[in-house]
Amino acid sequence: MENKTARLTVLIDPVKKKALEELCASQDLTPSQVVRQLIRDYLETHGVSYATKSKTAANGK
Repeated sequence: MENKTARLTVLIDPVKKKALEELCASQDLTPSQVVRQLIRDYLETHGVSYATKSKTAANGK
C-alpha cells in the first residue's frame, strides 16, 4: 500500500461523473479507490514497475 498520496485532477463530463459515483456507491467503493486500481492495472498491463514504499520505510527506519 502506498504511504503518501499526490493529487491528480481529472476532468470528465458531469454525466459520466455521476454514473461513476453511483456505480461506486453500489459497490461500496470510492471513485478514488477505483481510479487507483485502474492506474495500477494500466501500469501492469504496460509492464511499468514502480516502488510503493520509500527506501527508508522498506529498511524499517
